[in-house]
Amino acid sequence: PRTMPIARPAGRIPDAAWTSGLREMTEPWKGALGCLGVAVFFAMTIGIISWQALEQSPEEWVLRGRAGGVLWERRRGALLLRALPEGQPVAVIAVGGVPAAEPPPPRDRCWQDGGQFCYAWEEEAELRLSLEPPPAPGTECYGVHWTPLRPDVMLKDCFSMANISWYGGASIRDQRWPFNSVDSPAQPFVSGDFGKNPTGYGPVLERYFLGSTGVTVTVAPDVPFVLSLESNQHFCLGSAGGPLQYLLCITRCKLFPPFSPSHRSPIWHYYGPVGSAAKIKRGLRSLTRRLKRHRLQEGILALGERSTATLAAVEYVSMEQRRRRSSVHAWDPALINPLQLSITLSPYTSIASPLFLRSLRDNEASYWLSLQPRFGGCLVPLLTTWKGRLCARLNVTSEAALSWYLARARALRRALGAAYVVFEGAEGNAFLEQAMSPPAELAGDRYAGALAAALATLGNATVISAGARSSHLPLFVQMSPRRSDWSHAGLKGVIPSVLHYSLLGYNFFIPDAVGGSLAGDAPGDQELYVRWLQIVTFLPVMAFSTPPWLCCDTWVLNLTRQCIQRHRDLVVPLILKYSEEWLRLGYPIFRPVWWLSPTDPTAFTIEDEFLIGDEVLVAPITEKEQTWRDIYLPGEGHQWMDTNTARVFDGGTILRNYSASLEEVPVFVK
Repeated sequence: PRTMPIARPAGRIPDAAWTSGLREMTEPWKGALGCLGVAVFFAMTIGIISWQALEQSPEEWVLRGRAGGVLWERRRGALLLRALPEGQPVAVIAVGGVPAAEPPPPRDRCWQDGGQFCYAWEEEAELRLSLEPPPAPGTECYGVHWTPLRPDVMLKDCFSMANISWYGGASIRDQRWPFNSVDSPAQPFVSGDFGKNPTGYGPVLERYFLGSTGVTVTVAPDVPFVLSLESNQHFCLGSAGGPLQYLLCITRCKLFPPFSPSHRSPIWHYYGPVGSAAKIKRGLRSLTRRLKRHRLQEGILALGERSTATLAAVEYVSMEQRRRRSSVHAWDPALINPLQLSITLSPYTSIASPLFLRSLRDNEASYWLSLQPRFGGCLVPLLTTWKGRLCARLNVTSEAALSWYLARARALRRALGAAYVVFEGAEGNAFLEQAMSPPAELAGDRYAGALAAALATLGNATVISAGARSSHLPLFVQMSPRRSDWSHAGLKGVIPSVLHYSLLGYNFFIPDAVGGSLAGDAPGDQELYVRWLQIVTFLPVMAFSTPPWLCCDTWVLNLTRQCIQRHRDLVVPLILKYSEEWLRLGYPIFRPVWWLSPTDPTAFTIEDEFLIGDEVLVAPITEKEQTWRDIYLPGEGHQWMDTNTARVFDGGTILRNYSASLEEVPVFVK
């Protein structure tokens, strides 16, 4: 090795003497010095490792509030949300899209602000955590804001399902409660139609997720994102080519905005002849007579979109034409007295319809969603499919189009004397369905939100097929059609859907018809029909597509009368009572059993029972050929009385093999 020449200060050993002494060292001494150097090196290495293991915690606080705080876990590259003072983790968020193995260092770009933490992965992404104003007393919230620093960086945060049950988000075909057992590939978080995409997300969804540990995740309203679900592992929020922003809150429940319901029950769907207005009127008159004969003459006769369009074609002719054709073509609501009429519309129109052709002739192409020409010229309507037809879709960003559409709906409702109007086809994004980028004003689910806001002006006798950012509006939401079977796409999915809708704030929904009504399915299983009937008896509205006299024995017809009477006498007053509580406190009307047992893990996964408020527990049979079931009674310290037997049981217990014949549904009153 080379030795660097140094100056020769006084009192120091001369270079020559030092060098010569080294040369004179024996080989054993040289070996000893080498071993000593190696030993010192290893000792220093072990010391550094020990210091890192003992002194440096694998978790580091990055932002701390009063009720909790956010930590960075080095080993997994994850954010931890902990509740204080217990210090229990309420959420574990694995960071994706950035080099997670690189831990945020102690240096904080926002160190001058105690309410924020900022860190940037060089050329990847920037993370900003911030304490946010709470939406309600007793709640503490943390904003999480990711910003990509390159266009190709796709951000993804995954929320662990280990020891935590998750609820909310999107409706799915095979609805589960909680959604931990669901698998779904990454796809845009946009409402959809199960008929077009059975594996996609359904018509009701909110950017809100609730964990059984008391944590909520609310994605920013104007940030497009994708959602993926990996069964019993995690669910992931992913960016859609831009930022990812959400709010973490430590809370008990979501606060819901107010709505006062107005809807009669039951609903009898008309599926008779639809070839002409005369045939529809004869069919409605015949159905009314049958209902009266079986003492079921109260409620609503519901026309589908095609029947409504057929009657509308007659009602929209001019008065002179109507006089020439004679008055028999005019609709008379007295035909179905004492029942009321419900009609169905949609924001779609066939491109072969006179309505669409007339709008083009009158230079009203802007009434429909259109493609903007690059170099000037006329608007080109965006074509899509609806019920097998090539159609154009209403442009909800045009005030003129909305005013025209609402005026037509009001006029038709008035002409037909309809008490209720159902609007189908609100879900989905026509641009994304064709792999096109939507305009900013129609990104994500803004179409459904804008249409819902406009329809709310028609009053609280309006029904819409989708819910997205509209739980505060005075609208009923129509649930998706279900299969006529015992699966989670059929009967087993009814209660999980009820709990999902209610948790997201959609307490006033219309369930699918008794027995299921998915196209091509017809209720042919009497047992399934009865078990389905027993569930919808305790929901806001009872609906039928197949009358009981067409599918079942006489005793089922008698049971139907009893269920309708029970719904009117017991359930409706309960719903009205708890709707007032919803207005006052924001609590959902239909509640999972963990509402009364928030610390019992057994309650977190029960998907075949539900509460109406805090006082009625419904535990129906959802298994074929079964006349018994286990029943979880929530609320330790409470007592529950079986309404069938008057027996009383303690809450916080499980009734094993509890008997329930085909004619019975287990219902308990607290």
